[in-house]
Amino acid sequence: MTSRHTAARPLPLLAVSAAVAAAFAAPAHAYDLLNDWPTKFKTDSGVEYGVRGTIQYDTNHFSDDTLPNGNARFDDLETWRRKETYLYARKNGVWELAAGYDFQSHLWVDAYFRLFNKKVGDFRLGQFKTPVGFEEGAIGSGSTTFLERALPVQAVNQGRRIGVDWTYENLPGWLLNAAFFSGGDLNGDNDGTTWAARAVYNPVKNETTVVHLGVAASVEDRDDDIARIRARPEANLTAIRLIDTGNLAGAERIRRVGLEGAWAQGPFSLQGEYLTIAAPRRTARDFSGDGAYLYGSWVLTGESRPYKSGAFGNVKPKHDYGAVEVGLRYSTLDLNDGLVAGGKQHDWTLGANWYLGQHVKLQANYIRAFSDKGTLALDPKITELRAQISF
Repeated sequence: MTSRHTAARPLPLLAVSAAVAAAFAAPAHAYDLLNDWPTKFKTDSGVEYGVRGTIQYDTNHFSDDTLPNGNARFDDLETWRRKETYLYARKNGVWELAAGYDFQSHLWVDAYFRLFNKKVGDFRLGQFKTPVGFEEGAIGSGSTTFLERALPVQAVNQGRRIGVDWTYENLPGWLLNAAFFSGGDLNGDNDGTTWAARAVYNPVKNETTVVHLGVAASVEDRDDDIARIRARPEANLTAIRLIDTGNLAGAERIRRVGLEGAWAQGPFSLQGEYLTIAAPRRTARDFSGDGAYLYGSWVLTGESRPYKSGAFGNVKPKHDYGAVEVGLRYSTLDLNDGLVAGGKQHDWTLGANWYLGQHVKLQANYIRAFSDKGTLALDPKITELRAQISF
């Protein structure tokens, strides 16, 4: 008999859904509450103080995940995905100070001080995201088209580190970024150093059309000399990975490279990446893995995905009933190399998003995953829902 634990349906998701329904049914003047939240104020000197956050509640439901012993590989789960809250102060065009904490994972997120300079570029010191992995490094967690990042982005991106970076956008059509990270992160993990850089070129960028071409690379030297590459099945409430290299000891360094591409015209867009990761090793054969994803998006209500500083943001509705977007993504990741049988996986994801004003976003994903690791082949079907409030 298949064994599965299903969490009881809690009140938060129902409460958020009820609030959204009430907003949808309310008259037009009430709907403005979704667009005008007083979470900041500006002093006479021009300094702005405020709070911003991303609050997400998710459900993950799995099927067709039965193991040879008759048990289910995954538990169905419902819980908070993120409770990120930031306090910030800034003077436009001069400086910015921000500190964020995720009260769900109990981890520090972005925390930095940034100086802006139109001539020489912007400098930032603190903890922030590493640049390899466009969908993770540049696009915010509340602004992704799908609930979770694609397989290769999860496997390759380092997450956040403590460091300093420089960003320059004063060459027409170009965004340049260089960074050095040292000392791990504010949560006491990932000790080591990383050099990283990213360049983005926009041969076309106007109100209706965007073409995005980018390349990013990094070299990491971990103090523990261990590399481990793995990815969740694009359902991140679970800690289970279908493919995983395990600990690769004796890793002298970890090299990452990403190629980015995107096109957007009106309500249509395409986005993709090819990512590689390599770990030269002193005690065993070197390891390398790679992956890619490609997806298309169509905003049925006619709006466009906004684009600024080398990244896409959430759709901003033009109608009282909000904006509706659909998307289809294919992603693949290969972690087999020589004696390292990390496995292979590819996923198809069908997604739908409903944007209500500037702050409320409802998402639904259906994932068809196909994995093969050693003698175990598992092809689960995954249904995901998310209710998000951001400000």
